[in-house]
Amino acid sequence: MTLTRLALRSLLDRKGSVALSLMAMTVSIFVLLGVEHIRYQAKENFSNTVSGVDLIVGARTGSLNLLLYSVFRIGSPTNNIRWSTYQSIANNKQVRWAIPISLGDSHKGYRVLGTIPEYFQHFSYGQQRSLTFANGRAFEQVFDVVLGSEVANKLGYRLGDTLTLAHGVAATSFSMHDDRPFTVVGILAPTGTPVDHTLHVSLQGIEAIHIDWHQGVKTSKKPLPLSALEKAKLQPKSVTAIMLGLKSKMATFRIQRTINQYNQEPLSAILPGVALSELWQMISLLENTLLLVSVLVFAAACLGVSAMLLSSIRERRREIQLLRVIGAPPYFLFVLIELEALLMTLLGSLLGLLLLAGSIMLLGDSLVPYFGLNVEVNLLTQNNVYLLGAIIGFSMITALIPSVTGYRQARVIQD
Repeated sequence: MTLTRLALRSLLDRKGSVALSLMAMTVSIFVLLGVEHIRYQAKENFSNTVSGVDLIVGARTGSLNLLLYSVFRIGSPTNNIRWSTYQSIANNKQVRWAIPISLGDSHKGYRVLGTIPEYFQHFSYGQQRSLTFANGRAFEQVFDVVLGSEVANKLGYRLGDTLTLAHGVAATSFSMHDDRPFTVVGILAPTGTPVDHTLHVSLQGIEAIHIDWHQGVKTSKKPLPLSALEKAKLQPKSVTAIMLGLKSKMATFRIQRTINQYNQEPLSAILPGVALSELWQMISLLENTLLLVSVLVFAAACLGVSAMLLSSIRERRREIQLLRVIGAPPYFLFVLIELEALLMTLLGSLLGLLLLAGSIMLLGDSLVPYFGLNVEVNLLTQNNVYLLGAIIGFSMITALIPSVTGYRQARVIQD
């Protein structure tokens, strides 16, 4: 206890240089812990983009391509799946539910997803979190549309507003379905997933706006009246992909093999979790680079603290002499300097954690709409605890240089 009090008094005597070194260490620990925490949360959010879906089925393609266009709305499918194939898969005794999705249209750069009302019941994200409505309800009529939270916020839509879909997925399109506008009937709560950036309509709505189109070109200048559309059979001929929920997890690989060997048309069935892990491994170079930069920033701060302690040895010659006079052994000064470095590291870690927690509480909500990232305030994760231990250990190692120098100085005074 006396040694700790002495170390504190010694640091207070040099409060100017100590404060600057402490600020540098606090900022570096804030950056290091921040990058690690956001990396961990980003990986969790990425892995939880879709949950509760056992298999995703699409036309024969690579697993990553199927995952990207069906879940992340990135890229385009190689082909569509026939409606009869969807019905055959949905009627399998091992399938609990099947959700068809249809892609290909957009609205001001946001993708449009055609599906069925059961999508809002069975699709989940995170830890089995279901989709919820911030306002309104699911679509019921042909020209109803449900907006993701980001679409509604960015474009300023409210319930009852009308909008026009565009043919294709370009941000600027000259092929508009302006003869059949949709009415906003629901707005989903934020999820931090691609759902926030998506407009959801019924499969019948997708068929209705394309009923007089052929190969991307409008064939009739006079649109069919609404009464004729209501009488028309708006059953889709094909869909882009199918999301499946199975009755038993034990049947997953058997159903996957059956679909991959489907004789009627070439299909691919993927496990979303496996495909997400493969995709994360591809982008892991970026996260490792960010972590390396943070480690270098922290290493620079530790070396700064070491340089400050080393330069203080000359200023503390009288202190060293006094300690030797009262009988303190040379290793006492070694332990004292190590303790000073430890106290600075502990205080810097505490300030860094408080600064990071405050930043997340203040800015965390804005990360969801802008980056699709839901960051939790809980910082005492296993990774962060290990990282804090490594921080303390590394600071003790860098403090060996001034500690050994102080020890030698005390030996010289003794001699």
